[in-house]
Amino acid sequence: MRHLIYIFFAVLVFSCNTKSQKTTESESSEVSDSLKYEKEIHLKNVRQLTFGGNNAEAYWSFGGDQLIFQSDYSEWGVSCDQIFLMNVADAKRGQELPLISTGKGRTTCSYFLPGDTTIVYGSTHLGDSLCPADPPRSVDGKYVWPIYEDYDIFVADLGGNIVAQLTDKEGYDAEATVSPKGDRIVFTSMRSGDLELYTMKLDGSDVIQITDELGYDGGAFFSPDGTKLIFRSSRPKTDEEIKVYKDLLVKGLVQPTEMELYICNVDGSDMKKITELGNANWAPFFHPSGEKVIFSSNHEAKRGFPFNLYMVNIDGTGLERITYDEVFDSFPMFSPDGKYLVWSSNRFNGGGRDTNLFVAEWVD
Repeated sequence: MRHLIYIFFAVLVFSCNTKSQKTTESESSEVSDSLKYEKEIHLKNVRQLTFGGNNAEAYWSFGGDQLIFQSDYSEWGVSCDQIFLMNVADAKRGQELPLISTGKGRTTCSYFLPGDTTIVYGSTHLGDSLCPADPPRSVDGKYVWPIYEDYDIFVADLGGNIVAQLTDKEGYDAEATVSPKGDRIVFTSMRSGDLELYTMKLDGSDVIQITDELGYDGGAFFSPDGTKLIFRSSRPKTDEEIKVYKDLLVKGLVQPTEMELYICNVDGSDMKKITELGNANWAPFFHPSGEKVIFSSNHEAKRGFPFNLYMVNIDGTGLERITYDEVFDSFPMFSPDGKYLVWSSNRFNGGGRDTNLFVAEWVD
């Protein structure tokens, strides 16, 4: 799921004219409604948490006081995505956060395990200690991003020590998230020859395949009660679309520009498509009520951007726009108590390329 932020990087090449405002220079993280737009009525007391690099997929601890996220911020000594830990209350400008991945390969999609003393994340470091090559921006004029075959899923403690390897199948295994019930992990894998969703126990046992339709199923999250899954999928239908998908997949590439949201029970039953918006609809996460989903979309865009956050009922009705950024808002996640929303944004960065983390009080 992490590579979807490359959509944003491509957008920035064409966004030099985007109107922006400079971030206030402050030695501490900022708490201000000047960091939100007027129409963002669900957000209050917006606070900026990071101040450089590309920071994405920040996910809360079960206790709601820490965030685990990935960053390529060079001032923290990394050259591609690695996993970092943040105590939310202490976040401030200039702070170097602890690295809790190996610092080798490329990492993605970290998530706390119950107890908040260990995390799960995907990493390519067993295949190569160096960062894998960046993908081509396009193939035959079509925007693409990579599925690195060296990704496997690991468990590490907060000191950065790997304590378990959960997957060892050939090909891509990543995008792991954990049920609020603390009993299972959902992830995306190529083990069937296609990109499908699976669940497993926390020790990597009892692997169950959830999806089985051609296309890329990924970025899945559990509902608050642990009974459902929400995910995004690009499912080709026409002969031409199927050929393009299969040809790219052989090269370790996918095209993420057409994606919709699906919901199902944790065993894969009662599968329903809940959006039909067009363009890229992705990064979904359940509202604390379990009756709505927040997600990122560019369906209103004419040029591929902006991406903003939207909310929709789980039956597909009641679409509501949440953010009004001019370039990129994505990777939303509610805190366990439902009081806060964290997300990644290009907002108020002076027109640069940095993608930072923001947190706000949520107003229903």
